[in-house]
Amino acid sequence: MSDAPQDRRLLAARTALSHIHDALEMEFGFELWDGSTIPADAPADGLRIALSEAALPRLLRRPGPKTLIDLYTEGHIDPRGGSIFDLADKRPRVRSREFRKRLDKKLILKSALPLLFGPGKGAASPVVSGLDAGREADRSSGSAKSDIAFHYDVSNAFYRLFLDPEMVYTCGYFADWSNDLATAQADKLDMICRKLRLKPGDRMLDIGCGWGALICHAAEHYGVTALGVTLAEEQLELARQRIAERGLEGRVSVELKDYRDLTGQFDKISSIGMFEHVGIDNHDAYYREVHRLLRPRGIYLHHAITRKGKKDLKAFRRKRAEYKAMVRYIFPGGEVDHIGWTLTNLEHHGFEVHDVEGWREHYARTTRLWAENLAREKEAAIAEVGEPKYRLWLLYLTGVSLSFQRGTLSIFQTVASKRDKGPSGLPPSRADLYS
Repeated sequence: MSDAPQDRRLLAARTALSHIHDALEMEFGFELWDGSTIPADAPADGLRIALSEAALPRLLRRPGPKTLIDLYTEGHIDPRGGSIFDLADKRPRVRSREFRKRLDKKLILKSALPLLFGPGKGAASPVVSGLDAGREADRSSGSAKSDIAFHYDVSNAFYRLFLDPEMVYTCGYFADWSNDLATAQADKLDMICRKLRLKPGDRMLDIGCGWGALICHAAEHYGVTALGVTLAEEQLELARQRIAERGLEGRVSVELKDYRDLTGQFDKISSIGMFEHVGIDNHDAYYREVHRLLRPRGIYLHHAITRKGKKDLKAFRRKRAEYKAMVRYIFPGGEVDHIGWTLTNLEHHGFEVHDVEGWREHYARTTRLWAENLAREKEAAIAEVGEPKYRLWLLYLTGVSLSFQRGTLSIFQTVASKRDKGPSGLPPSRADLYS
């Protein structure tokens, strides 16, 4: 005996998706929950999006990026015959205005009605259940420890699955686009050290030091004494273990400490991929602290993601729905500025800017390699963190890579010194950085 409501939903889904597929001139298809495909003659191994019976009803009842993320994370939407990168490469070229002209709105409305009453109520994703509870007060001063722990204390074993051997979780530097991830990260660490003009005897601070790769590299290759600070306990444990294994105690140390609680001054300060956690409302306080911690004419390297500038701050602070959804799921409390604002803030807070270098395409490449590594380690990742979190991280890394590829996001390395009278102390040319 057939299930009449389910049959009606299948027919409605086939009708609507077939029309959308044709109107958009799509180069990939769909697979419905009964195994049928759109178009019907699609090859068995062809690129397609598989939809569970709950996917379309939930999307119709609550359309938007958050629902899409939930559906993907829970396995109700799944790419088949390729990756999300492949789907992005085959995205429809038909413009929105032309698509609206082609769309048979009566057909879509008629098809939507039986789907609206389909299964799948939808609930808060288990990955982020209770995410915001009790965090607002902690977040108000910037870099909330609970937010940092949510992202970085997933597990060291999980990050090992997709990072390079040194576990550098920031943008690599590709002297050649064919370089592997390990080479790109080693080149990045050395580029930072050269931009900071590190020399034996320098006292260096790395704000948000991760697993300690940069401070270890700086001590081993440039003879500095380095301190790293982090708010992630799992990072602290592994960083200290690595320092001991390399025999760097006494020259390199890591503390579980907020940078605002540090005392003394440093010759060189780096902040690599940490500034995104500070929060726009806390930028002034952040720059004041860096200025306080840096000696006169000391060098500061600011490595941070940015978005495109807008006509004013009010417009800039309006975030697209997909941006807000991904911040909630992956980087709670995270915000980025634009490069013009970075430079203005540095100058306003007593720094002289010397170099600005865009690394957008480097991060597109880095995050793509991370996503591909994680996909290859699917079974191990699921065993470590569970399938919903594995799927969420894969979606995040892929989405970030595509955002950098398309220019929605950018990243810059900015070199500045603590302003003082007279010469900057920097060489007349930057040629040595790239020789």
